[in-house]
Amino acid sequence: MYKKPYVIAEAGCNHMGRMEIAKDLIQTAAVFCKADAIKFQKRCPKELLTTEQYNAPHPNPANSYGDTYGAHREFLELDLDQHAQLKKWCEEAGITYSTSVWDMTSAKEIASLEPRFIKIPSASNTHFEMLQWLCDNYGGEIQLSFGMTTHEEEEKIVQLFEKSNRAKDLVLFNCTSGYPVPFEDVALLEITRMQKSYGERVKTIGFSGHHLGISVDIAAYTLGADVIERHYTLDRTWKGTDHAASLEPDGVRKLVRNLNAVHKALTFKSCEILPIEQVQRDKLKYRK
Repeated sequence: MYKKPYVIAEAGCNHMGRMEIAKDLIQTAAVFCKADAIKFQKRCPKELLTTEQYNAPHPNPANSYGDTYGAHREFLELDLDQHAQLKKWCEEAGITYSTSVWDMTSAKEIASLEPRFIKIPSASNTHFEMLQWLCDNYGGEIQLSFGMTTHEEEEKIVQLFEKSNRAKDLVLFNCTSGYPVPFEDVALLEITRMQKSYGERVKTIGFSGHHLGISVDIAAYTLGADVIERHYTLDRTWKGTDHAASLEPDGVRKLVRNLNAVHKALTFKSCEILPIEQVQRDKLKYRK
């Protein structure tokens, strides 16, 4: 029996540092798209970046919101009070709030808000000190992506959660880190590998896609990934690196609709001849 799909609209920093856009993202995801959750990001750039990285120019100046990469990241950050407001708006809209945390400071700040789940992005999944702190101090679900991660690193991550008796609170995501990812690099059969290696050890397996369109997500779900996460923006032409690899509201709405349709269809027949077939059988079936 397939679990009902759970769809996360990953807004990330697609609010472009503006609370009014963040609020619109929440309302649209909840009311129009009917997503189950919306996820933002939290970083402490001075903790996450070296001095050289902080002061370096953005690798793609056309997408930069500051003179340096550090200034760009600071511009896009929302503080803890603002995240508390996002959570309140989500509760009012009837959608689950969550955030990806990239560093220890961000993990501690977001954990204080007690969201239902916290996400560990692929870039930070080997920050074992942060993972251990979350295991020890945060009681909610922990989601974690396996993009750009070796099998040896994967096993070390899962063992950390097992040793902390938190593996059944862990959701692992198949993910290829790229923006956008060509179809030949999506590697959907990694879901099958992850199910075999970790399916009985963790809460469930999900899929975090950075590809174009929504057909791949349907296949991911049929392979057993019942949590589907997609980048989400109000306008793919907006300034920033993630918008082009994101779905606009109608894309998320169709994704939710299609996944729910597939969920209904993924069953065996309840009897050899269904009632809907019996009508046609009586009318059309060959009789000698």
